[in-house]
Amino acid sequence: MNAMDSQSTQIKIEYQFTSDRNAISDKQRKDVSAILDVSARFKIFINDDLYFDQAEFPILEFYTYLYNWKKAIDQSKRAQEFHYYTLEFDEYEDGAILSIIPFGDNARLKSIWAEQALYPVFDLNYLIQAFITLEKDLKREIKAYFPIKLDKFIKHIPAIVFDWNSGDSN
Repeated sequence: MNAMDSQSTQIKIEYQFTSDRNAISDKQRKDVSAILDVSARFKIFINDDLYFDQAEFPILEFYTYLYNWKKAIDQSKRAQEFHYYTLEFDEYEDGAILSIIPFGDNARLKSIWAEQALYPVFDLNYLIQAFITLEKDLKREIKAYFPIKLDKFIKHIPAIVFDWNSGDSN
């Protein structure tokens, strides 16, 4: 177990699409299995230590969660918890696959799939900005890589409904 000081904790997020560019098309925007099959290698490093590493990460589904979270922040003008669950994995008693938990001026990053037992504490604004930047970068790169109209796709990409204000999922 390793608790990290928020003053020095740095995050680096890397991803690389592992699905072929033509793995999905606009005609498949309502095909849940095709959407979940679009994947990327997704890694998170904390202070150069590998924290999260998934070879077949459902990137369109994850992007939907980021998009909805960023929209909730924009609407409320305050920090929001972030929780990512996937439809492919239905055992959630241990928690979300990836979470941001704000408290005071700090935030904790948590994952049930962490590679090692790190308990990173970040400056709240730093961590939120890192994930907002990730959402922007993913949006740009998904649009450039896949021949889809992401704005039309987003409403069909499955996600567990989460009330960002109350913290309840349905």
